[in-house]
Amino acid sequence: MKIIVAVVGRARHPSLGPAAKDYEERAAHYWPIEVREVREESSKSLSPEQVRDREGERLLDAAPERAHIVACDPGGKEMTSAVFSAWLQRERERGVDVCFLIGGAHGLSDGARKAARTRLSLAPWTLPHELARLVLAEQFYRAGTIVRREPYHK
Repeated sequence: MKIIVAVVGRARHPSLGPAAKDYEERAAHYWPIEVREVREESSKSLSPEQVRDREGERLLDAAPERAHIVACDPGGKEMTSAVFSAWLQRERERGVDVCFLIGGAHGLSDGARKAARTRLSLAPWTLPHELARLVLAEQFYRAGTIVRREPYHK
């Protein structure tokens, strides 16, 4: 099992990018993780829907064949950290790659949502994609410590 995070764009904020990478490196001690950054679409001459569609195609192209696709979406299923860690461990035991999709400034396309087997809410709010990546990376790390019964999760 491998965790793939397909995300639109690079983290530009001077503190969020390094923080996300730090948690991704920490989480890699527990889970094999690969981050695939796809190109952000310019919205100068396109509607938000067109931007979402083009970025959505890129996100889906970044997902491995037969991966369990998870759309990170405010309307998705809410999980506690303990429930998320148990779910992730079950996916590991099944031997399935899991690909988390994080949309860009205009969110995820309908096509990306429809392709997802699971929709996951990272928060009840809309988060900037840089912050969503950080939150998800921290939860991967936390999930690893929960599975191994290490003291990080209190």
